[in-house]
Amino acid sequence: MLNAACKLTMASEAERTFQRFAVFGGSSSSGTEMNNKNFSKLCKDCGIMDDKQVTSTDVDIVFSKVKAKNARTITFQQFQEAMKELGQKKFKGKSPDEALENIYRLMEGKDPATTGVTKAMTVGGVSHLTDTSKYTGTHKERFDQSGKGKGIAGREDMTDNSGYVSGYKGAGTYDKKGSN
Repeated sequence: MLNAACKLTMASEAERTFQRFAVFGGSSSSGTEMNNKNFSKLCKDCGIMDDKQVTSTDVDIVFSKVKAKNARTITFQQFQEAMKELGQKKFKGKSPDEALENIYRLMEGKDPATTGVTKAMTVGGVSHLTDTSKYTGTHKERFDQSGKGKGIAGREDMTDNSGYVSGYKGAGTYDKKGSN
């Protein structure tokens, strides 16, 4: 009885991990279905894929095997079938239930890793070239004091076209000329 409760807890924890990875990287994803990219990421981040017993090719093959023929995603039910197959590959010599249990233990509490995914690198002269405080001449006019660009106002001389005749530079000075 205790073993069944333990399996149920592990399966629900695996389902939570499945949902976290299913929504990763896709704003339109509901978390009920997972694509191949996120399946591979889950296998890699949780340590299921180790490039020895379980390779990225194995993961792709298992994904293709469990998904529906024309589908691009798998459900949690199909995911469990995939984990059984990968468990057999990763934990050779163990019973299918033991292998699945070990896979679920690897997945426990894992989130999609984002460390080192997108890192902006400044190499050599790049930081010098992008430091707006060192700009001179007309380029200096394109940025405010904080280094933020002024947009089109920084690139072009903006003319005041509020007068009756376009291009008239002395707007609002007619009365001053007449009173002198």
